[in-house]
Amino acid sequence: MNIVLCCAGGLSTTMLMNSMKDAVKRSPKLNESDFHFDAIPVDILDSEINDADAIVLGPQIAHKLDSVKKALGGREIPVVVVDSQTYGQMDGTTVLKKVLVEQRKVQLKKQGR
Repeated sequence: MNIVLCCAGGLSTTMLMNSMKDAVKRSPKLNESDFHFDAIPVDILDSEINDADAIVLGPQIAHKLDSVKKALGGREIPVVVVDSQTYGQMDGTTVLKKVLVEQRKVQLKKQGR
């Protein structure tokens, strides 16, 4: 799963990305080789969006949610907006869980459930 994290400049999401990587490493159910993470500024998301399986937006760019969804061009890719408290704590485990839940919802929708 290719997870793209976006914020205004890509710096703070790098810390969150590392926390998410640690969560994958610590999980007995997840395999590190199944995950790839990128932390980027939202301004270059268009160049990364085609390879994304999930997109994570930092709270400082939550207002860009509609434009991100529009850029997906109808592709059903989960977009998770991280709340300020979770982001401030750099709680990668919680963010990863949200991404996995949203990914599962998309899969079930595609299967007609």
